[in-house]
Amino acid sequence: MKVVLFCGGYGMRMRSTRDDEIPKPMQMVGPRPLLWHIMRYYAHFGHTEFILCLGYGAAKIKDYFLDYHEEQSNDFVLHGNRVELLHTDISDWSITFADTGLESSIGERLRRVRRYLNGDRCFLANYADVLTDAPLDLVIDRFHQSGAVASLLVVPPQSSFHCVDVAENGEIKQLTPIGQFPIWENGGYFVLTQEIFDFLPPGGDLVADVCGALAGEGRLFGYRHEGFWKPADTFKERAELDAGFARGEHPWMLWADTEAMPVP
Repeated sequence: MKVVLFCGGYGMRMRSTRDDEIPKPMQMVGPRPLLWHIMRYYAHFGHTEFILCLGYGAAKIKDYFLDYHEEQSNDFVLHGNRVELLHTDISDWSITFADTGLESSIGERLRRVRRYLNGDRCFLANYADVLTDAPLDLVIDRFHQSGAVASLLVVPPQSSFHCVDVAENGEIKQLTPIGQFPIWENGGYFVLTQEIFDFLPPGGDLVADVCGALAGEGRLFGYRHEGFWKPADTFKERAELDAGFARGEHPWMLWADTEAMPVP
């Protein structure tokens, strides 16, 4: 399946200053950017045709792949001035770089790359700011079995905040961590069919317009994942992922058991 990655937003919650020109997908986790980790996750399951929906910081993303250095994350042998790679990361990848506008919504970015799907009935999509160890093969199988038009990975709430039960007079009755509530949130990993474009107006939103309409018709499927899932939507979250990587804690790197590990 082709993989559509939304990597054109401003990422204001990630940027340390307004002058920070590095787009969120290019923020580092270990020796490689967040976007690389997400693409390697999909490639691990055999999905190596990527469509990057570019906007803010497009040049940074293009330059990274145009000047890609395999030796930074693979073992190699140096013979004089010649490098013999013992493993490769992206040699079998196909990456389409598509300008989808600086101010476009997620839904509009998706509309603008529809022509690159080449008529494929199903495809994958991702916000490009979340890492997980979800079993993608099973996620896709369950989606097909459901007969739904679209599906999304759903995960338990990740917030550390508490919900407060407070009376009219201000007396607090109870404090409950949000994570203890029997609710689920959108995990940002989608399996979609082209039928979703029937519900997506120009400038529309993938979740509010498409998923909302499909849910009302009983044609939206949710795969519940209780394993590792962590966003990198803020500087703090990205730093936590980077620190975990430095400690050897990287559960999203499902490929690490059989392939060369990136060297810090």
